[in-house]
Amino acid sequence: MIQQAREIQLPLDEATARSFTAGERILLTGDVLTARDAAHQRMHDMLSAGQTLPFTVRDQVIYYVGPTPARPGHVIGSAGPTSSYRMDPFTPDLLALGLRGMIGKGKRSRAVIAAMERYGAVHFGATGGAGALLARCIRSVETVAWEDLGTEAIMRLRLERFPVVVINDCYGRDLYDEITPGLDSDD
Repeated sequence: MIQQAREIQLPLDEATARSFTAGERILLTGDVLTARDAAHQRMHDMLSAGQTLPFTVRDQVIYYVGPTPARPGHVIGSAGPTSSYRMDPFTPDLLALGLRGMIGKGKRSRAVIAAMERYGAVHFGATGGAGALLARCIRSVETVAWEDLGTEAIMRLRLERFPVVVINDCYGRDLYDEITPGLDSDD
């Protein structure tokens, strides 16, 4: 029997994040931030210099996506996830600031999984290769910071019933390990 998806309203508080179980199907509604490699590097550089980010990450979900330009009549182009492991060097510091969730694809490092356990955060998987379909769940797009980064700028997306699966819960469970034991992580 296929598990019914649980509908979650964002932002994501710690109690809700701690209620998730790896493998659970979720439909997210509300605002998420976008950030990919260049934005993560810029966040890291600012935090290392003792500067404050121009947005808050507390109780936010970051979607690892660099959407394509919108076609006429659409709010966004294709919006599929990028590989999460590329953000792993920067993620523990963001989790320490209260980041509650991430959406991407692929495995996370042991250090990120340990930080998710410590801070009560989750990693959601979105279906790679389905960016055009996922874009149908995005209702609005607003650039929040660093417009000079183009598609890698920090944007706020308004989601409606955006389908994800809990890949890593805050108890150390990893859906990929449960499905394919022994699969190496990108440490």
